[in-house]
Amino acid sequence: MALANRYEFMFFIECVNSNPNGDPDMGNSPRIDPQDMHGYITDVAIKRRIRNYIEAAYGDCEGMNIIMKNATNINKFIALAHEKTGADEKTKNKVYAARQWICDNYYDVRTFGAVLSTGMNAGQVRGPVQMTFAKSLDAVLPMDIAITRMCIADNVKGAVTYDDYQEAEDKLDEAKLRTIGRKQFIPYGLYEARGFVSANLAEQTGFDESDLKKLFESILNMYEHDRSASKGEMSVITPIIIFRHDGTDSNEEQRKKQAKLGCASAHKLFNLVHAEKKEDVEYPRSYKDYNISIDTDKLPNGISIGYLINPYDDIVWGSIPNEGELF
Repeated sequence: MALANRYEFMFFIECVNSNPNGDPDMGNSPRIDPQDMHGYITDVAIKRRIRNYIEAAYGDCEGMNIIMKNATNINKFIALAHEKTGADEKTKNKVYAARQWICDNYYDVRTFGAVLSTGMNAGQVRGPVQMTFAKSLDAVLPMDIAITRMCIADNVKGAVTYDDYQEAEDKLDEAKLRTIGRKQFIPYGLYEARGFVSANLAEQTGFDESDLKKLFESILNMYEHDRSASKGEMSVITPIIIFRHDGTDSNEEQRKKQAKLGCASAHKLFNLVHAEKKEDVEYPRSYKDYNISIDTDKLPNGISIGYLINPYDDIVWGSIPNEGELF
């Protein structure tokens, strides 16, 4: 089913002794705002993990391919779209045909959009789903510690075979066969992320209710399938908080229009959610060290609030667990 409503949503990411999003320009140190020392995770880092989950869970399903893959050239997918549609890029209609074929077959394009004019022209796609940078609720402490590596990975002049390397190794003292490495992480951070879903743009790309359900499923599962030495304890803390625009007009057609365009500003909806560190906590080390609440009594007319805890369940509308208290 096509999307009939505009949505905004919010979720929290917990980082424990991990590097939530390293900055390659800063030696892969966790990203921070230098003015207030709050940490952040870029929108593209979150989208990357959503793409990874979609590819793992639905990569063999029709219409669920991913264009933005690791170590690939997206121009080949644009060329494939022209081949499949028999399109000639010189005319607008044929460019549109290639663009539409990509939207139909690639989940990440019809969700997040893409620039498809880098090779053969397939136009540009404005994605109906957009994400903000996730920002930590409190200042974080970036750490850079030394670790001992019990082996080396040196190139040896003239060594080609296993025996060549073994011979060179036998000539070295044991101490020369160890080295020191570095590890960047933060002890703890709880990050708030926000997202937006446009029903109007969804209509253009074909993003539908089924795609929306898979988006929320991906968000809840994305770190469960992204374990690594730098992200051993990264989790999305449930529930996802979802605002749906339903409309208020007594006229059905006008109400449908309001539902697609929205009934309240996104920032006003997000401001209904309050995340505060508990009074007796100086240095949080768990999401349980925070109070997260929602002013459900101030919800604007025409807006429904819902939550999703289990990625495979349906959204529960009209209430929030624990009478507005989360976690």
